[in-house]
Amino acid sequence: MNQLPVDPALVEGRHPGRPAEEIPEIRETGCPDDLRERIEELMSRYPDRHSASIPALWAVQERYGWCTPEGMRQAAAVMRVTPAYLESIATFYDLLHTKPVGRHRVLVCTNISCWMRGGDELLDAFCEASGCDRDAAGQGGSSSEHDELFVSGFECLGACDLAPMASIDGRYFGPLDREDANEAVQQLIADAEVLPDKALAKRGVAGGPETEPDPRVAKGEAG
Repeated sequence: MNQLPVDPALVEGRHPGRPAEEIPEIRETGCPDDLRERIEELMSRYPDRHSASIPALWAVQERYGWCTPEGMRQAAAVMRVTPAYLESIATFYDLLHTKPVGRHRVLVCTNISCWMRGGDELLDAFCEASGCDRDAAGQGGSSSEHDELFVSGFECLGACDLAPMASIDGRYFGPLDREDANEAVQQLIADAEVLPDKALAKRGVAGGPETEPDPRVAKGEAG
């Protein structure tokens, strides 16, 4: 891949008087070939390579488990931007982690639809089942002992029809109750399929078989 031109604005120090940060060279970062090729493929999808920043960081997170300083430096070298540029993006988005988190990630929606249907209690149940700290889970997330699970309350996951719901390893599940939380945690620890009857991907609208309506929805519509 030909070396891309560098935007001078990206290498200027972010504060007056501070030296400019240099863009790292790929050969100095030890970037794995598969990660480099993946990021290059992502950049090829956009007219401006900077538009691939979030997908590139996601690729880093998928490979290392979180956006490690080394991984962001490797991505920066491929994209011809500074590590600070990518770090500023990674620290802005909740789904990108700049610190180690549990191997399995559980995000419990606590916005108004889920809150009214017991979202806070569902978050309690996931914390109890996993051993995660409830206060920390409500303020950015908490990892369990041995870093098996990461549980966090989340402002909105955009699936109000599943309330209360959770994203588990990037897949949507709901409506859920306290018993589902304990079952899901046990399945995650055992590397088993998680709550197949509550998975959005198994719904008819997503290509799976139709499921029985949630009786709570029918009760709400009736009253």
